[in-house]
Amino acid sequence: MPSPAHTWIDDLPLKRLIGEFSVWSADLLRLAHDIGRIRSAADVLHIDVADGHFAPALLFFPDLIAAVRKTSDLPIHVHLMVADSVLLSQIEQFADAGSDLISIHLENGNADAALDLLDRRGVPAGMVLRVETPVAGVARFLPRLRFLTLLGTAIGVKGQGLHETAGDRLREARAQIWASGAARRIVLAADGGIREHTVPILRAAGAETVVLGSLAFGAPDLAARMAWLHAL
Repeated sequence: MPSPAHTWIDDLPLKRLIGEFSVWSADLLRLAHDIGRIRSAADVLHIDVADGHFAPALLFFPDLIAAVRKTSDLPIHVHLMVADSVLLSQIEQFADAGSDLISIHLENGNADAALDLLDRRGVPAGMVLRVETPVAGVARFLPRLRFLTLLGTAIGVKGQGLHETAGDRLREARAQIWASGAARRIVLAADGGIREHTVPILRAAGAETVVLGSLAFGAPDLAARMAWLHAL
């Protein structure tokens, strides 16, 4: 398989911890304001999409991504938590809306077809694993990915504590990435249970980016919070 073309992902400053800001934790009544407020601090905007079936939440929709795209020049990472029956159509819609990276789930039964579609659309692909899904299953997909995200909490539910296996799972994923020869290409991300006391644990386990919710949008001093994050 040929090497993927250079993308914005290759320009991320991976010598420090990357901050993905989860739009789910923004003030949704003042979304444009909040996105503007965090512009100088965030590296990536993370937008969750859930259909109420694959995950219990109902989040977000293509027109929102299109509106965010007009408001911000930050890269947009869309995390699709949707059933197999709508996955391909959702990829088309969110690609059309301006997504810069689309992550699907390892648990999707049509993951191969989804990655084929992302390749045809020229959208970098990511993959996400539920906290209960064995990490070993992602091995065959690694040559096709730019992001690999491990959930540290149950899918689609806010405010949970970090699962006790999160660190070990990140270390296992990092070992698989290195074994695949894709270490220079795949960004390893942690999502869920991101708190001030858990971020150092996740970073030490190999996370290159963490998906920040209230830790960022609710920070009393965002500049200080990000200086702390980047220093890890």
